[in-house]
Amino acid sequence: MTTLPNCPNCESTYTYEDRGLFVCPECGHEWSQEESTESTDAFVVKDSNGNILQDGDSVTVIKDLKVKGASNPIKQGTKVKNIRLVDSDHNIDCKIDGFGAMKLKSEFVKKL
Repeated sequence: MTTLPNCPNCESTYTYEDRGLFVCPECGHEWSQEESTESTDAFVVKDSNGNILQDGDSVTVIKDLKVKGASNPIKQGTKVKNIRLVDSDHNIDCKIDGFGAMKLKSEFVKKL
């Protein structure tokens, strides 16, 4: 028995094949077999120098960042450990000492 790919939109496992297309019954998305084989790569996040970041990396902030609602900015040179990558505009989730949980853009950090 062949395993069918998960839906690229909603990650549903209940996909089926119909006339050369894969169909997701949960969200209604249809895609061809060529699309599923060429776009299975995960998203890539790069720091300000072009180094590829991964979950668990440590990074340094490269410029002072103003924080909405906080009296002090995050200073240049602040080290952030154990980052988690997410697929959104602010693509790094982390905890910064003195600030707590924070979302950062990868263009404002460099890998240690």
